Amino acid sequence: MMKAQLILPVVVVLGAAVLSSLFIVDEREKALVLQFGQVKQVKETPGLGFKIPLIQEVVKYDSRILGLPTQPMEVTPLDDRRLVVDAFARWRISDLIEFREAVGAGGVDAAQTRLDRILNAAIREVLGSVPSNRVLSEDRTALMNLIRDRARVESGALGIEVIDVRLTRTDLPEQNLAATFARMRAEREREAADEIARGGEAAQRVRATADRTVVELTSEARRMAEVARGEADAERNGIYAEAFGRDPEFFAFTRSLTSYERSLQSGNSSIVMQPDSEFFTYLRSDLAPADRADAPTPAPVTTTP
Repeated sequence: MMKAQLILPVVVVLGAAVLSSLFIVDEREKALVLQFGQVKQVKETPGLGFKIPLIQEVVKYDSRILGLPTQPMEVTPLDDRRLVVDAFARWRISDLIEFREAVGAGGVDAAQTRLDRILNAAIREVLGSVPSNRVLSEDRTALMNLIRDRARVESGALGIEVIDVRLTRTDLPEQNLAATFARMRAEREREAADEIARGGEAAQRVRATADRTVVELTSEARRMAEVARGEADAERNGIYAEAFGRDPEFFAFTRSLTSYERSLQSGNSSIVMQPDSEFFTYLRSDLAPADRADAPTPAPVTTTP
């Protein structure tokens, strides 16, 4: 009975010692076994590990790819045009022993602080060697790769591998945006004014051409109308002459009737003449002037329409 009472505490102590000597490494982690601050074991594969209880300790680190966004910074490209730039880096721990020796107990936080300084220096160095139009262009892959390569070289001593660096923003400083926008607006307004002036000039040329064409067409139409009118008058006069030659009395009679019709219409002005005027020859007698020996040949009154 006494032996059982003594064995039970021993078994409990041994069990606790065995349990405290075991540790589990997840597939997302890497682990170091330290003894008085010195690395005694590296565990990079997932599974069960062993350590000496009370003497050794286990420190675990994230084995996944981590991200680090940088703070916005002002850089001065080759053409002395200031820009505000920030970036995003992806990195991972490549050598646990070097990482531990470089950052100590600070772990990932200390590593990111030092990596942030390395990235800032690489960004300033690379972007300061090129003009701003290359930085502001859409094709910045070469610049980002150059920043990554320089940061990778510097961070190698930390046991860190920089996988990728991306520039997330490249803008002008806030105090320069208003002036830049005003300059861009003035430039666009100048271009618009030039286009309006060129359009007005082209419209004026088209309008002048159209006016000249109207004048030419109107003149030609008037000329053709005058020619047609002259030909018609000549044909009319020819018809009148032919009719007069065939029967002068009948021609005089018809012309007198036409004169009566035009002069005796309502609304015409009054006509004052002698009663024995030749105008009334065909109104005074049923006989034509040719049937009377003393009747003179009437002179028809011609009225222009």
